[in-house]
Amino acid sequence: MLTRILASAALSLGLILPTAAMELVMVEQDGCAYCARWNAEIAPIYPKTPEGDYAPLRRVDLRAPRPENLDFKGPVIFTPTFILVDEGVEQGRIEGYAGDEIFWTMLTMLLRDHSDFAPPETQPEVEGSRTGN
Repeated sequence: MLTRILASAALSLGLILPTAAMELVMVEQDGCAYCARWNAEIAPIYPKTPEGDYAPLRRVDLRAPRPENLDFKGPVIFTPTFILVDEGVEQGRIEGYAGDEIFWTMLTMLLRDHSDFAPPETQPEVEGSRTGN
């Protein structure tokens, strides 16, 4: 009884955060020029987007042991590789980074095909938007 009360109090105070079922796992490595480019172009805005809210980013080093709570369908060879996981299980992936427009398009397709994510309605591009126009 006391455990349940303490857990309820901790949750209501925000001390225990629910884990996201969907995550976008970025597999990266030191010295990867395309990872650096993604970090410069996308990383600052990703958590502020509907996609980033729906599938928060989790980073994994290519050379480190894979976390036990991640189940990939195959090996990761290229960096960066972005793997959409649901409760740790791979749903799909994007290999490489070829620019912001291709990344957002591929991510939208990945989320559409493997989740219930509904992208916001298309709005006219404005200065400072995701595409950097």
